[in-house]
Amino acid sequence: EVHLVESGGGSVQAGGSLGLSCTVSGFPTDEFSVGWYRQVRSDDCELVSRVSPTRRTYVLASVKGRFAASQDDAENTFMSYLLMNDLKPEDTAVYYCSAAGHDDFGWSFAACPYPKPSIYWGQGTQVNVST
Repeated sequence: EVHLVESGGGSVQAGGSLGLSCTVSGFPTDEFSVGWYRQVRSDDCELVSRVSPTRRTYVLASVKGRFAASQDDAENTFMSYLLMNDLKPEDTAVYYCSAAGHDDFGWSFAACPYPKPSIYWGQGTQVNVST
């Protein structure tokens, strides 16, 4: 059974930093991509970052240069990280860790988590950025 468990998030002032972590288990990580989506209130669920099994990385244009995605699969524990620097109020959202085959990652969905059987989701973690 696939499990994704997030940690991190919280509240910070604009210009601050936060780190998100996701522990991933139960699927072949050498075949799946792992990424992060965010849901900003009633807006779409947008893909923030994605790392492929070959370590090719995508980062959303509006956060490029501020957010960094990384992974670590040492010691039989697969971890996905999203380090967020220079946070802005518009980064306020619920952030979701997600895992899927590379072609199953959409650029956006109507809402997170999106009920597509081929995509696995974490429980979501709130990030609040104040002015």
